[in-house]
Amino acid sequence: MGFVPTMERVMLFQEARGGDKYLLGGKGYGLVEMTSLGLPVPPGFVITTEVCKQYYASGGKIPAGVLDQVRVKIAEVERLTGKKFGGQDRPLLFSVRSGAPFSMPGMMDTVLNLGLNDETTERMAAITRNERFAYDSYRRLIQMFGKIAMGADPGPFEKVLEERKRKSGVKMDIELTPEDLRGVVREFKDIVRAETGKDFPQDPYLQLEMAVEAVLNSWNNERAKEYRKFYKISESLGTAVNIQSMVFGNFGGTSGSGVGFTRNPSTGEDGMFGEYLPNSQGEDVVAGMRTPIGIDKMDPQVRSQLEDVAKKLESYFKDMQDFEFTVEDGKLFMLQTRNGKRTAQAAVKIAVDMSKEGLITSEESIARVEPEALESLLHRRLDPDVRDKPLAKGLDASPGAASGAVVFDTDEAAKVGQSEKIILVRPETTPEDIKGMIAAQGVLTMRGGMTSHAAVVARGMGKPAVVGCSEIEIDMEKETFTTVSGEKVSKGEVVTIDGTTGKIYRGEVKMVEPEPTPELTALLKTADEVRRIGVWANADTPEAARKAREFGAEGIGLCRTERMFNAPNRLPIVREMIMSKDAAARREHLYRLFPFQLSDFKGIFEAMGGRPVVVRLLDLPLHEFLPPPEELMLDIQSMKEQGATPAEIEKAEVVLARVRQLAEHNPMLGHRGCRLAVTYPEIYEMQAKAILQAAIELREEGKERAKVKIMIPLVALAGEFRYLKGVVDAAADSLFKELGATFEYQVGTMIETPRAALTAGEIAKDSDFFSFGTNDLTQTTFGFSRDDVEAKFIPWYIETGLLHESPFDSVDVQGVGRLVRMAVVEGRKSKGGLEIGICGEHGGDPKSISFFAEAGLNYVSCSAFRVPVARLAAAHAALTQKTLSVTA
Repeated sequence: MGFVPTMERVMLFQEARGGDKYLLGGKGYGLVEMTSLGLPVPPGFVITTEVCKQYYASGGKIPAGVLDQVRVKIAEVERLTGKKFGGQDRPLLFSVRSGAPFSMPGMMDTVLNLGLNDETTERMAAITRNERFAYDSYRRLIQMFGKIAMGADPGPFEKVLEERKRKSGVKMDIELTPEDLRGVVREFKDIVRAETGKDFPQDPYLQLEMAVEAVLNSWNNERAKEYRKFYKISESLGTAVNIQSMVFGNFGGTSGSGVGFTRNPSTGEDGMFGEYLPNSQGEDVVAGMRTPIGIDKMDPQVRSQLEDVAKKLESYFKDMQDFEFTVEDGKLFMLQTRNGKRTAQAAVKIAVDMSKEGLITSEESIARVEPEALESLLHRRLDPDVRDKPLAKGLDASPGAASGAVVFDTDEAAKVGQSEKIILVRPETTPEDIKGMIAAQGVLTMRGGMTSHAAVVARGMGKPAVVGCSEIEIDMEKETFTTVSGEKVSKGEVVTIDGTTGKIYRGEVKMVEPEPTPELTALLKTADEVRRIGVWANADTPEAARKAREFGAEGIGLCRTERMFNAPNRLPIVREMIMSKDAAARREHLYRLFPFQLSDFKGIFEAMGGRPVVVRLLDLPLHEFLPPPEELMLDIQSMKEQGATPAEIEKAEVVLARVRQLAEHNPMLGHRGCRLAVTYPEIYEMQAKAILQAAIELREEGKERAKVKIMIPLVALAGEFRYLKGVVDAAADSLFKELGATFEYQVGTMIETPRAALTAGEIAKDSDFFSFGTNDLTQTTFGFSRDDVEAKFIPWYIETGLLHESPFDSVDVQGVGRLVRMAVVEGRKSKGGLEIGICGEHGGDPKSISFFAEAGLNYVSCSAFRVPVARLAAAHAALTQKTLSVTA
């Protein structure tokens, strides 16, 4: 029998065994499981996510009875620890921490040392004989609590601390004396009173109630909402609240706090990885205010204990773990474990290695890597032959390279980064910087280590990051940074950061395309064995076709021919064809383009080595190949002013008249695609001949036989398709007679209008294959003009909840998806075994791929660089279908 969710809303760690992350939150779940494993976890309890949901449902009120349950659990923790909350002899202190079902590092709030007041601080100082420790803990509580639970501005606290260090002639907090810290405490309490109009509360139970409410409120702070929006985490999940007895890493030289990983989160290399900050509390490590030391430099005895714990955690959870720990006077305590955030490179390596080690199955290794993560793995990297001299070097926190204009302000980065490439440069990042990090190409910080906020969040986002770069000094007021060699970089100047080496360069440095790692090749090979749907690519040139094959494409699902017409040596001929007054003249100019088209198709067919190639015949309206009327009008005016001949001016005016004649109010729904070919069939005639002659010539040259598929775009009527298939077949017959050779080919259509989907059964009678053009199908189903709506109101629709995401990013399953299903069923009812694919941008979107696989399509087609993403997504879809069939 599973865990019963109707149990108490507040549970001790040992009572909550069997609860999942959705009830206990990720942090609570980890603490509960570590407690059950017998690991050294300080006692505590969890307030479940149900309380958070009830809190918001009741308009921001802690549900009745919850605080009474909290008091009962505190009494249990007092019994377990032998300490008393608010007591004088052995004061029990708590940490109050958030814990959402999905990891949101630093996005919500934490309060440490809760329960200290003036009396207990004095008593702790006496009991421990460590006055510095007691007052350091107290000033931390006042600062955290004042900011988080009472709403005080954090700025004045930092100013007081900096001023105190300046007066005492020290650089770090840990160098302040007990007397210094007493003074800091007095000033901090004054700040709370001045900022909030209230005194810092001396009642520990009032502190606890306010801290719990602050953590619940932090679920809806701006940075948390921004983070959930970026990672598409549901707003309805809520956060748990974890209340745990304190252990103290700031007790002295034999104490400290740290963050570790059971494997390297950047590279995936096996072996414990992490950082430790002596004489500190956990927030100091992730905040990046001081640069920590490596775990390997810890006390050997404690490190050995930690290695044993790391092995147990990975063996139990069967995944790479990210854990937090504290050492109090030489004794190890575990404060958190969770599946660690990792780079795409690390995710792939860890999954493949764990499968080889027998820790997980090959199918589990596929499920461990999110398809979207592969995008960052396929980003460009610095050219290894680059000899540019670096400006500075920091820690290589998150791999990959990025170039962009330097921006120092987070709010500015969030705005500018929407339209320009930027690098966010900060002394260190805090959770408030999340929106700037989302907008930036990469992140550079002056302080912080490999487990700092900047490093963890950048790795999770797949963005390059260089942290802890002590070789630069940042002046936030002047918005510049200066290197140790004296070179200055100002806001707006372009730099390149290399998160793989930690190096920073001035200007935009040359980059090269990525090469798949052996682990990625192995993972995708496994994915290919599992997936049921084919993965093809969209490619218009031999180079793109070769790249598609390198990434594992099994065919070309969309070869756009209109792009071939735009080349500089062809566009003048195309324009002359458009200006022609009759079919004979048009045909004359079209056949001047024939050698170019022949060469194009031969190159693509050869590059694909016998794999299928779907060639879409011309789709664009003719006016797209002509200059804009405004440009022509200016040219004519200039010609008149410069004394051009009347004949020259007349010629230009004829072109202008033709442009105006071809102009349309809504070109997307106008004279384009098959409609253009019905009017000017000679265009498709020439293209069909070029395609088939290319295939014949390659065969005669002894090359692999091409699999030719000719596709008619924008069909809405079965009659349109029959008419144009007749044009193609007639062109083929004419060519075959001329060459004395034949070649097998197919003619199919794109399904990209609602009417085509609704009448798919009729169209399928004559069509050899279907391919969904979901970009246009989405536009015509919604009545949206993509170029207009994406900028003007779709973001607002998403913000207000009218749409969960743009229907151009992931397919609209309810509307567009219903048309797809209907067309698949009706098409195959008319023609059994009809091959059906999708070649719109949705072909590379993992969520859409899952739908297309379930709907019964034969293949998806996407851009070459998304082919690995699609291969893995298709395998994920197969595993999902397998699970559903087992549970059905």
